[in-house]
Amino acid sequence: MDQLPIFVTLKGRKVILLGSGEMADAKRRLYGRAGAVLTDDEQADAALAVVALEDDDEAAAAVKRLKARGLLVNAVDRSALCDYTTPAIIDRQPVLIAIGTGGASAGLAKAVRQRLEQILPANLGKLAQALFAARERIKRVWPEGADRRKAIDAALDPGGPLDVLTDRTGADVETWLAMPHAERLSAVVELELNSTDPDELTIRQARLLGQADQIFAADDVPAALLDRARADAERFSLSLWDEQPVTGLTLRIRMKT
Repeated sequence: MDQLPIFVTLKGRKVILLGSGEMADAKRRLYGRAGAVLTDDEQADAALAVVALEDDDEAAAAVKRLKARGLLVNAVDRSALCDYTTPAIIDRQPVLIAIGTGGASAGLAKAVRQRLEQILPANLGKLAQALFAARERIKRVWPEGADRRKAIDAALDPGGPLDVLTDRTGADVETWLAMPHAERLSAVVELELNSTDPDELTIRQARLLGQADQIFAADDVPAALLDRARADAERFSLSLWDEQPVTGLTLRIRMKT
């Protein structure tokens, strides 16, 4: 990972924007949506700076001046000069999904965004707001953190009462909380992997790794694959299967021979 994706609160904060024309207008709209106060004063007390100048030499000189002041600078279409890049964004307020390529290809990021836009329901933000509003009730229903995590995972799971890829709203959250003793995800699942490449995990395999409480892996399963699991999941060698108590969602993982 060459960049750290972060979400910055810019509402009411100054951002320097240098340039005019199509590139600058696009950045002006983007930062304006985030509530930033845009200025072309290079000496302004700003949080960030954007250079959208057409001329290469002028842009490089402006970037140098701004960086000398200690600002983080985005140089439009000049990734080598950037301290940060702006991703393609899916906005389901308050859910924001950012797709970046480190400046390698804005077109690729846009294509991925467009594909995901077709998959993610319009009500995803409303579901997030409803879960936030219900957080104290959720804590009362499941006082223990581990139980609460399992219940939420099961609810958001494909086919669950709050499946994130279907249109869900506050009413669905109310229905879920009215049935606090619904069946929780608890099982032993066998995973037979076809490849040592973690990028070739199926969607189901990646989801199960993210939910598992325990993992029993054969010795030839690469660490890179197991890194896709939750950090707090218990991990054991498959040779210890008969010696360890099994609880929650447990995976037994082997490589396909």
